[in-house]
Amino acid sequence: MAEQKINQQPEQDLSEQTRIRREKLAALQAADEDPFRHTRFDWDATSEQIKSNFDAMEGKPVKIAGRLMSKRGMGKVSFCDLQDRDGRIQLYARQDEMDENTYKKFKKYDIGDIVGVDGEVFRTQRGEMSVRAKDIVLLSKALLPLPEKFHGLTDRELRYRQRYVDLIVNPEVKRAFVVRSRLIKHIRNFLDDLGYIEVETPVLNTISGGASARPFVTHHNTLDIDMYMRIATELPLKRLIVGGMDRVYEIGRIFRNEGMDPRHNPEFTSVELYQAYTDFHGMMDVAEGLISSAAKEILGTYEVEWMGEKIDLAPGWPRLTMIEAVKQYVGIDFGTISDDVEAVAAAKAKGVELADSAEKTWGNALYQCFDQRVEDHLIQPTFITMYPVEVSPLTKRSPQDPRLTERFEFFIYHSEMGNAYSELNDPIDQRRRFEKQAELRERGDDEAEMLDEDFLTAMEYGMPPTGGMGIGVDRVAMMLTNSDTIRDVILFPTMKPLDD
Repeated sequence: MAEQKINQQPEQDLSEQTRIRREKLAALQAADEDPFRHTRFDWDATSEQIKSNFDAMEGKPVKIAGRLMSKRGMGKVSFCDLQDRDGRIQLYARQDEMDENTYKKFKKYDIGDIVGVDGEVFRTQRGEMSVRAKDIVLLSKALLPLPEKFHGLTDRELRYRQRYVDLIVNPEVKRAFVVRSRLIKHIRNFLDDLGYIEVETPVLNTISGGASARPFVTHHNTLDIDMYMRIATELPLKRLIVGGMDRVYEIGRIFRNEGMDPRHNPEFTSVELYQAYTDFHGMMDVAEGLISSAAKEILGTYEVEWMGEKIDLAPGWPRLTMIEAVKQYVGIDFGTISDDVEAVAAAKAKGVELADSAEKTWGNALYQCFDQRVEDHLIQPTFITMYPVEVSPLTKRSPQDPRLTERFEFFIYHSEMGNAYSELNDPIDQRRRFEKQAELRERGDDEAEMLDEDFLTAMEYGMPPTGGMGIGVDRVAMMLTNSDTIRDVILFPTMKPLDD
């Protein structure tokens, strides 16, 4: 009967270690000592608390819980490393200092088993801070042995697929996710202190909009309609600005059915925020303040290392227009060019090509020069402003040059970290731009935006001048943890299923 409690596998499929562990579990269950019957263990200290407050806790009783990561010693004395949520601490178990039967059971425990320990804080003769065990109870039996080697480039694929094992055997991995959690908390606190309200908007929509991206499509059975997983939260949030919620933001998952590389995952986390009665200059101040203060609060410094580069996040980031950046790094002064044909020819002369589906315009030539030749030069935090209208369908035009918009992106280590606008609030102009996007879709551009009639209706009720911004949370987390791939800061990155 006891063996029926174990998930059964054919005996020939089990490794020798796994078979032995299951036999140990069966023996415990047969003796009415099933470890899985335990429902709680009231610990009162962690490894880090003991080490940080050792002088005050030495000689005091403690209860700790965690996973056995090593066992050493022989006979009547054993040493173990116990790993809990904060780190590791040594256990010292001696037969003549605890119940003999309890000690004998403990000797049979395996690496990976989860235990609760009742003991006393002390320092060994070698000076190591430890817990002298008085009682040890088995809280959960590990039926699979922990791998001996589970790190390094060759094992990355396995680490991402089995993040639970990765977190057990590579404690440094957990730090990245602690930093990520603190980053999200900081974003909330920073924006809340500025008077923003956090809101939630739909993940499923009948229209895909708010960005130029290919959506995931699903089907709603009850309504019998296709729906799109959101590629941005922009349009719902701007509806709230129309409704009088002057400062709103949302931290949430975004879904884009696109390629995967070290900086892109099909689902990722962004924070989008909108503020009435400000413009893209106001958003630059928010972006700089948010990222700089996050580094200072979480890491204690404005200087971080990312991909071998020293990055200085102290406030005062340089600001370049796209025309200035292209002139500096490509050698073309689009400020002196007014003709579309001349602009395209100048770009081609520098080896910059425009896609066949793209209109051969001054604006597209300028943007492609930047995209193909400038981004790789942007290592330190830099704001790039004044984007062409062709690539900014939701942005207010520049009063000085109607070919440009009041938009910026900020880059760190040639990675786009955030995107912001002086939001377009003219519903007539917005309709024309949506219609242009619709034409591009008809010509085969499946990343072009759809025409959203309800959003246009909202704008016709009157939308105040507004600044808006989106920041990629995953990329900021990559920078703060010196990670070279987005998969290192997403607990469960998208993976192709393995064949049976």
